Amino acid sequence: MKFLENILEKAKPHFEEGGKLKKLFPVYDAFATFLFVPDHVTRKGTHIRDGIDLKRTMITVVLALVPCLLFGIWNTGHQHFLALGQFTGLEDGFWDKVVFGTIKVLPIVMVSYMVGLGVEFIGVTIKKEQVNEGYLVSGMLIPLVMPVDIPLWMVGVATVFAVVIGKEVFGGTGMNILNPALTARAFLFFAYPTKMSGDVVWVNTSLEEGEVVADGYSGATPLAQAIDNGDRITSVTGEPLSMMDMFFGFMPGSIGETSALACLIGAFILLFSGIGSWRIMLSVFVGGYLMAWIFNTFAVNPFMEVPPLTQLVMGGFIFGAVYMATDPVTAAQTNKGKYIYGFFIGFLAIMIRVFNPAYPEGMMLAILFMNVMAPLIDHYVVGANINRRLKRLKAA
Repeated sequence: MKFLENILEKAKPHFEEGGKLKKLFPVYDAFATFLFVPDHVTRKGTHIRDGIDLKRTMITVVLALVPCLLFGIWNTGHQHFLALGQFTGLEDGFWDKVVFGTIKVLPIVMVSYMVGLGVEFIGVTIKKEQVNEGYLVSGMLIPLVMPVDIPLWMVGVATVFAVVIGKEVFGGTGMNILNPALTARAFLFFAYPTKMSGDVVWVNTSLEEGEVVADGYSGATPLAQAIDNGDRITSVTGEPLSMMDMFFGFMPGSIGETSALACLIGAFILLFSGIGSWRIMLSVFVGGYLMAWIFNTFAVNPFMEVPPLTQLVMGGFIFGAVYMATDPVTAAQTNKGKYIYGFFIGFLAIMIRVFNPAYPEGMMLAILFMNVMAPLIDHYVVGANINRRLKRLKAA
């Protein structure tokens, strides 16, 4: 690493004031501070430096997403070969599944990062500012909430929309009011609904000559099946899926959101590092469980009959609770506000699932709606605290 540091130091004068590449200094600074601790010096005011800067915080979140990415790669291959009636066992053809999944998933991740960082670099070069670190996380989240069959050009367009409209128009990282990754998914859902919903987009069934799909094949996700079948969920080949199968993630869905276990491993990393808010995570689960229990108690259709715990492990509920709802920029900032914010995300997510059969996954819409409401929640929480203190002051 010392060798690489020396190379960067020798190149630095070319990017500083007076150098031939001074316009590209933000790009140089982004790579230098990504690889090494920045040597920035505080010029005014008193600061207490933490042991971790913003880039390291973002990298920790990316590491927390790795379990979902790795499982998503394997599951992409697993669902593909299930559809073909091949390697139907969990351990059968493990590396074949990993290779196939990598071929399908890696290009989506690469497009997300190349397009997103490209837009970031162009923007900061024009504005002569530092590169925002937030896209390190958004660049990973965007692929994980996409179906595997999404065209790469759509990923690129959605990424540009998320960076420019979802973040930069508000002032960049730390100023946006909507989660950029969910903004990208919402854009694609409303602009190209046939590529983001239905039964054919979640499993890649690209066939070579002589191959056919297995008898009884269906690419419907558990949420889509629950509309008519309740908790009688089946795999792509028609075999029954238990709640534990769904917990581990052996089902069709977006690339990174099917495995509750992988999400919980990521949650442990976020909570252990102090980056994720346990208040938000807990309240999302409480709100979702309560809404599912109410529906289950007064069920009038098969979807309402789905048990609360099954509702939580289906679809992207846990993924959204762990990675999306806890976004420190778009979430509520006060402690009481976090409980309210998270509770209504879980509550609304299940409500949208059941009442909107055209789009049974309600987590995206619930989080985006509560992103908008988060400042209002904090406003009233802070106002209530001020009023209580004024009353105590008058009573003293």
